[in-house]
Amino acid sequence: MKGEFLIADLLATPWALRREVMASHMQVLARWMERSGPAVSLSDAPDADRGNAFEARRRESTARVGSIGGGGIAVIPVVGTITQRAGMMTEWCGGTSTQQISAALAEALRDEAVGQILMEFDTPGGSVFGVAELGDEIHEAAKTKPVIGVANSLSASAGYWLMSQCSQAYVTPGGEVGSIGVWMAHEDWSKAMAESGVVTTMVSAGKFKVEGNPYEPLGEDARAFMQSRVDDYYGAFVKAVARGRGVGVQQVREGMGQGRVLGAEEALAQGMVDGVATLADVVRRMQKDARAAKADRPARSHRSALAAARLDLATL
Repeated sequence: MKGEFLIADLLATPWALRREVMASHMQVLARWMERSGPAVSLSDAPDADRGNAFEARRRESTARVGSIGGGGIAVIPVVGTITQRAGMMTEWCGGTSTQQISAALAEALRDEAVGQILMEFDTPGGSVFGVAELGDEIHEAAKTKPVIGVANSLSASAGYWLMSQCSQAYVTPGGEVGSIGVWMAHEDWSKAMAESGVVTTMVSAGKFKVEGNPYEPLGEDARAFMQSRVDDYYGAFVKAVARGRGVGVQQVREGMGQGRVLGAEEALAQGMVDGVATLADVVRRMQKDARAAKADRPARSHRSALAAARLDLATL
């Protein structure tokens, strides 16, 4: 049952992830545990390989949107389940870590050749850990350089948390965004263990140290605490979306799907995105803006030179 308890532990983490996606991940992890056995490390894959996987996606995304290097556009893919660090979930279930995205964002901000940042989202969400902090980074980055987010074709839960912090947000015509919510789960294995002849006794120090464990039914105090954690993260999620989209908290709580994903047109009507457009459409728009900015720079420099000359003449 060691694999089952691993799954129970994962479920006890607050998730901003579509629930049905977690069910799929649990099946993958269960099969992996059966095949690998408990002695196999949960982080077998070398860190370098995890980083290379993200970089490969980044190069693939850049190549797919076309030759945009001259336009000064950096592409950052947010693909698969989001976790704070690259590890088992990113390797075996496919995904991206907030650390990887943060590093790519910082690199794009430092690069003087980059004038705009394109974040391509295709994610069902993920763990809440690291998401609020990354959302703040995206929000701050957008004050320095335009950060354009595109749901191609899904930006749900933690993914939408991040996308809502972009300067502008778009969804493809067949895409979906939303799933604004947080959840946790508790699995009670006490009956199954009793039937198999196993009785586990918890020995602990600290009043609430072992509350919510899978060896016994969930108590009311433990349930209330789990609900408080969910409520806290949900409150942070809602406030972030309200800030990013420039709307009131109540509009986010009472609209925007209330935990559901919305199709493109409904998401636009709810103010969750700035437009419905394909990735290619958004890229063309960004390239046009880049060309306009490039053409305007010499003109501004010329005007500055003339102003300086006039100032010099005035002082003679």
